[in-house]
Amino acid sequence: MFTGIIEARGRISGIEPVPDGLTLFVDLGTLESETIRAGDSIAVNGVCLTVTRLDGGIGRFDVSRETMDRCLVGEWKVGDGMNLESALTLAKPLGGHLVSGHVDGTGVLDSVVTGEESTWMRIRVPRNLGRYVAIKGSVAVNGVSLTSNRVTDDGEETLFELTLVPHTLSMTTLGGLAAGDGVHIEVDILARYLQRLLQSERQYEEN
Repeated sequence: MFTGIIEARGRISGIEPVPDGLTLFVDLGTLESETIRAGDSIAVNGVCLTVTRLDGGIGRFDVSRETMDRCLVGEWKVGDGMNLESALTLAKPLGGHLVSGHVDGTGVLDSVVTGEESTWMRIRVPRNLGRYVAIKGSVAVNGVSLTSNRVTDDGEETLFELTLVPHTLSMTTLGGLAAGDGVHIEVDILARYLQRLLQSERQYEEN
């Protein structure tokens, strides 16, 4: 589990295709590499990946074909910036919200408006994913815990708006995004559980 509070910005230093996926090499930047060990989980742009080897601040991650099919990992290139967060521990403050690192789907940045003190982003996602996004609710975008300010259903899609303060832009890679870019989306896990509970109740009543 993670919190959605980014601890460091890293960078992809190498990509090696393998028959069942790819091997990813990430410069972990200022992430406390002395506390990272092989077998630890790190959220890389919101995707929970396991460190298979650590060499001089470079983490190696094996990415399965299933992960590539669900996420945007296959589109990453050497030099791309990554949001990094180590796994949640009992000693770590929960400053954002509970994030599993299991990406629910992808969205597209519809628009970006930059102001003097804040930046506003609007993201477009499929309707079956957007139903879990609520006004003032939590959503993780590329691993960053954010709050949706406005949600609009538009046919088969849903648009939701976010406000990003300068601190968030400086600590994450979100400031480098432009309209048309793809992003990882993980909805609030509590919304998933609530949907499952309601579905189960309806099935029980029908039977």
